[in-house]
Amino acid sequence: MSKSIEAVKRKGKAKEAAIESKDQRWHCRNRITLVFGSNDVEELETYTYEDGKLNFKTVDFHQAKSKAIEEILDNCIDEYYRGHVTEIHCELSPDGKHVMVEDNGIGFPITKVPQVYSEFRTGSKFKDEETDSKGFLHRTLGQNGLGAAATCLTSDEFKVRVRHYNSKKEQTYTFIDGALKVKKTKPKPFKGHSGVKIELKLSKEVYKNDVIDEELLRKRVIDLAYNNPGLTFFFNKEKYLYKKGLLELAQRVNPETAQEFGATSYIYESKNTKGKKVKGKIDLSVALNIAPRSEERERFISFVNSTPTFDGGFHHDRVRRLYVNAIKDKLARNAKKEKLTLVDNDILTGLTFTIGVTMPNPRFESQTKRKLVRDTHLEKGIEDLMSKNVDKFLRKNKEYLEAVMERAKSRNRYQELKDASKKARKQKKQRVEKLLDANERKKRELCTLFICEGDSAIGGLRSARDKLYQGGIALKGKPMNVAQAAISDILNNQEFSDIMASIGLIIGVEAEISKLRYSKIVFLADSDVDGGHINTLLTNFFFQFWPELFDQEVICIAKAPLFEVITDKGTKYIETPDELENFRETTKLKIKEIQRNKGLGEMSPEAWKHVLSRDSFTVISAEDVSKAKDMLNVCFGKDTSLRKELLMDGASASSGESVSVSTSDAAKKSTKRIANSKKKTKKKATVTKKKVAKKTKKKTTKKK
Repeated sequence: MSKSIEAVKRKGKAKEAAIESKDQRWHCRNRITLVFGSNDVEELETYTYEDGKLNFKTVDFHQAKSKAIEEILDNCIDEYYRGHVTEIHCELSPDGKHVMVEDNGIGFPITKVPQVYSEFRTGSKFKDEETDSKGFLHRTLGQNGLGAAATCLTSDEFKVRVRHYNSKKEQTYTFIDGALKVKKTKPKPFKGHSGVKIELKLSKEVYKNDVIDEELLRKRVIDLAYNNPGLTFFFNKEKYLYKKGLLELAQRVNPETAQEFGATSYIYESKNTKGKKVKGKIDLSVALNIAPRSEERERFISFVNSTPTFDGGFHHDRVRRLYVNAIKDKLARNAKKEKLTLVDNDILTGLTFTIGVTMPNPRFESQTKRKLVRDTHLEKGIEDLMSKNVDKFLRKNKEYLEAVMERAKSRNRYQELKDASKKARKQKKQRVEKLLDANERKKRELCTLFICEGDSAIGGLRSARDKLYQGGIALKGKPMNVAQAAISDILNNQEFSDIMASIGLIIGVEAEISKLRYSKIVFLADSDVDGGHINTLLTNFFFQFWPELFDQEVICIAKAPLFEVITDKGTKYIETPDELENFRETTKLKIKEIQRNKGLGEMSPEAWKHVLSRDSFTVISAEDVSKAKDMLNVCFGKDTSLRKELLMDGASASSGESVSVSTSDAAKKSTKRIANSKKKTKKKATVTKKKVAKKTKKKTTKKK
């Protein structure tokens, strides 16, 4: 048995609440948010139509004021759905306070005008089971008999002219101050088109600001034109008529990336309250804009029976989920092979969905119609649309699927970089045994690190370097191709680990030049194809993880002399055979001997000093980062066909960085041939003065 409620002891007479009864005009004007939503200016992420394109931006949006005008336009659309309207005109006065909306429909009985525009729960669309001439349930926007009346009751002036097609009569009503006063003309016959014309001025008392945003009203009219292809709209005398519907809207987002995913009419049967079978038809369309390189999150432009669903709802969620699942299923095998897990953002990033739904009896969360609730027939319709069109879409968009995989790899790589940075910080503190370090301790910004090819090169560098400011570290063979390697493999690579520790670099952490142990990093390899290959592999390594080093001209190449030409007045150092030939033909010096250096290990101490004492080295730079990345991908990525195309084209680049990349590909092609030729030419390449003279004599004879 429940405990009895305790009586409260009160002093004196208690003041009771006053019970009032308000009419619908008062309630509508003072509680407008219940009908039209927020009555304050809010920020809305949407788009506007500018210069033939869509401009996605944040606008100041007044939900209630916007909805008040839309309700009048929506009534015209409902008449169009019933087959009565071919034109809709809308005009906004220059001061933005007066709006006119007119259609050429059939109107309605003029005796009903006061009820329709001043009384709630009055309209012609309450019969959800009403069908058209083909037996399909009517599609409509208005369902509650509130919208037009609420607009009238919150207007200072609301003028309605109805021309009723069946009675051939017209009459004009003027509702003043929220229908407190009503004026009307006498019914009379009319000439010309039938339909409804409304002129209104919203109440400043209700909406705080009675100026209508012209840009947003134009947007609404154009949206309606896209949603209803074949229906002609005019806004301030500007004509809008489209034939392809929302596909044209998607093309306006970007004509190069727009494509139709699919469009269908889903027909279903259901029973009405009397048990009679009725048919319903849901028209669905989905268009897509795909920007594979974009990093922006997905966007949705969606409409249900021509009204924009800013807050999404069931149709958003269902299309998104079915689309994502289809892409994941398609890429499941590749993802497993690459040991990747696809997430929704990998698939949706850079996409813009344009969704149109026209259906009987849509249900929204509120009168503002910003969010659609679940409908079982719509769910089946969406599933039918997606299943019928997804295979065709996937066949047409292989490049997009590749971009999804690349995005997943990048995300996975980013996570690996975060993990790598922890490990690299530990490695950074370790002593590097192979490092021939510069002795300067305080002014490390003056120090240069030479990355040499082979241990034999270190001997020459050791004796010729400036010990205070120049350091060196040797590579053992060709370094790893990091473009095709896992982060863990790079960290476990002893040579790269030593290079990073020597310089103070950490994978996954941006390089701060002021904190590095060396301000210049110079590649010093043999002057042959293998040396060029090593330089490009090192370039690839640094550019993959620290592209900022190239912007600050930290990465350089030192060109070792291929020839040491001993003359009667000293030694001339020459880097290429062409330069040697030119020197021979133009010099007046006596050439005593020409020594060809096959590698750094064969260079004389004087040649080493010549190389290391230079004031500057060849800087590797990338004027266009995206092009540099693409070139490195061609040279070092997994797609070998790109390298074949590059070699077949025989394209030569002009920048130092691009030259290195091209040399890399040539090196790959020629590695075996060069290796074989080296075995046959182990003797030292020395040309005596006598041989040079003999060769010159032969050339002279030929010329004669």
